[in-house]
Amino acid sequence: MADQSTRTASRPPDPVRLRAELTAEPVRLALSLLAALAATAAILALPLLVREIITDFSAHRPLTPDVLLMCAAALGGALAEALSGFLLARIGERLTYRLRVRIMEHALRLPLATVRTKGTGEIAARITSDALLLRQVVEVAVQLPLAALTVAATLVVMVWIDWVLTLVTVLALAVLTVLVLLILRRMRANVTGQQDAVGQLAQRFTADLDALTTIKAYRAEPVAARALAADAERLRAVSLVGARLGSLIPAVLTLGNQLAMIAVILTGGARLAAGNLQVAEFAAFLLYLLQTIPSVNTLATGTGRLQAGLAARDRCNQLLALPPETDPRDVERAVPTPVPDAPSVVFRSVGYTHGGSTEPALRGISFTTARTGLTAVVGPSGAGKSTTLSLIDRFIRPTAGTITVLGHDVQSWPLDALRGRIAYVDQAFTLLEATARENLQLGRTHRADDTELDAALDAVGLTEDIARLPQGLDTPLGRESDLSGGQRQRMALARALLSDAEIVLLDEPTSQLDGLNEQRFRAIVSELAATRAVIVVAHRLSTVQHAHHVIMMNRGTVVDAGGHRELLARCGPYRDLVASQTVPGTGLDAGPATPTTPSTPSTAVPTR
Repeated sequence: MADQSTRTASRPPDPVRLRAELTAEPVRLALSLLAALAATAAILALPLLVREIITDFSAHRPLTPDVLLMCAAALGGALAEALSGFLLARIGERLTYRLRVRIMEHALRLPLATVRTKGTGEIAARITSDALLLRQVVEVAVQLPLAALTVAATLVVMVWIDWVLTLVTVLALAVLTVLVLLILRRMRANVTGQQDAVGQLAQRFTADLDALTTIKAYRAEPVAARALAADAERLRAVSLVGARLGSLIPAVLTLGNQLAMIAVILTGGARLAAGNLQVAEFAAFLLYLLQTIPSVNTLATGTGRLQAGLAARDRCNQLLALPPETDPRDVERAVPTPVPDAPSVVFRSVGYTHGGSTEPALRGISFTTARTGLTAVVGPSGAGKSTTLSLIDRFIRPTAGTITVLGHDVQSWPLDALRGRIAYVDQAFTLLEATARENLQLGRTHRADDTELDAALDAVGLTEDIARLPQGLDTPLGRESDLSGGQRQRMALARALLSDAEIVLLDEPTSQLDGLNEQRFRAIVSELAATRAVIVVAHRLSTVQHAHHVIMMNRGTVVDAGGHRELLARCGPYRDLVASQTVPGTGLDAGPATPTTPSTPSTAVPTR
């Protein structure tokens, strides 16, 4: 058994800092800025060249040099702008990639309870819509200072041409700026509301897609559609507010620009008539004004996009701030060595209450399981059996009592090391969207060769099923080529068989197995239990007859524990459970427990 190979992070990752993200690629950023500055310089030069051309017309001088220079400036500016845009796009895509990877890696390390509280759709929205909003911050972060520089430089040249017209322009732009800022103040909060609504809608929709079989079977499409429509309506309502705010910005910009143009034309006309301004200078001033208007528009709309990006950044940072399930002490903590001959698992007065519930799921349960052999945990639905397994693998933590694994308190194990000692098969027999080979290798410290894989598949009766897949073991599972429920169940059992874990937890492993495959399952469990501790949550009591020890649970307590025949003799609830599954003539309720391997019996302390 290999020790922990890697240590997971013990604290949340650093928050998203836009300045650090933008400067992560300094060479490309510098080249982009230089190209943008070159494009800005070309834009600023064009009106002056136009003025020279008008002056040359009046003086009957050759126009060719100025025209060629103007064309070169226009072409060079366009190329520089394209280069700057491409470099910014690359920086933006890299930023989005890094952000998505950080969020996805962190989400995978969050406690199960946190993920379920947040909702998978809400978390997924961070790498979709929120990431796209942050992507546009890269462009805005360069566009805004360049637009401000363009406006400032243009105003300087405009002052040089005619300070009176410049004053009129500045006053008009000041009024325009105040109006836009008043609108932008409300946009950031609205963007946060929109993103929250998107996450809620995505969460419900993904949950419905996961439950699509049930929805169709019970003709519940209208019910699901109504709930989705209600979420969509909430999103529509909050988006409509944002649309109203967004529509005001171009309207205000257009009105402000038109008023500025009218004021400049009227003032310029008066100054032309008075002889205080030349036609060439007035033409150049108008061109500069026309060039200033797009830059002002960029400042206004860019600020709005920046607000949206900052709201997305805050949402991403809220997720990144959630603590991972890894204990902060795991980084320095030494990996314990299993105590020889110690029980595999010991529960001492363990209690647990689910978040948001006032009723405990477990009430002071105590039991011990042997180092090797099969222990069955049985009881009616809602007894707390699956919760018990989750506590062993530290998916959740007890609210009272202590749990010992391989002779050490479960909290003293670094999480990776603990789970390296445990193989877990959940009720859904979950497989990853990966190849069959990769699914079988999960949890192994060393890759299994084809001989080992073939033996495991043969043991669970999957050899022919896998051979029929398009690419055999290398067929990706989960979409075009998926397995049936029973096949997925057997694949999960094969994965446990290939694991080198010392404790195997099986949650309802026979719920979808037919008689033949259940016999195969018993053989697999016999093989596992010969050298490991196997703890199985079972509803089908055919499993119990072959267990070394049975723990009977009900309403979050351990009612009794012992061998099959012992419980039949003294435990009324156990007799009732057996009787409910007994087929007349089979003798299921009377057969003696037949241990697959000799082992030290498990013990349990009933909760009275």
